[in-house]
Amino acid sequence: MGMHVTSENFENQVKKADRPVLLDFFATWCGPCQMLTPVIEELEESRDDFLVGKVNVDEESALARQFSITAVPTLLLFKDGVEVKRTAGFLPREDLERFIDEV
Repeated sequence: MGMHVTSENFENQVKKADRPVLLDFFATWCGPCQMLTPVIEELEESRDDFLVGKVNVDEESALARQFSITAVPTLLLFKDGVEVKRTAGFLPREDLERFIDEV
């Protein structure tokens, strides 16, 4: 399911997290976002070595601008509060796991 991340709670939810955070910038109208959501949820349920945050770009445009999000879905991976990787577009589960495991 992921935690709902906003400009107001970004500091506590992402910067101060005790594990890496996969931040999913999405839009409700985005087809590839809807395809990616169950992949992320399945991975989140099967592992506990990272957290998932969801950012609705239509509701959180300031956060999307802060991270220069130009396409959805865009995934950012944070470790120790710092962005270490990003990717845009749909990823199958194997590629998503590889993306997370490389950090």
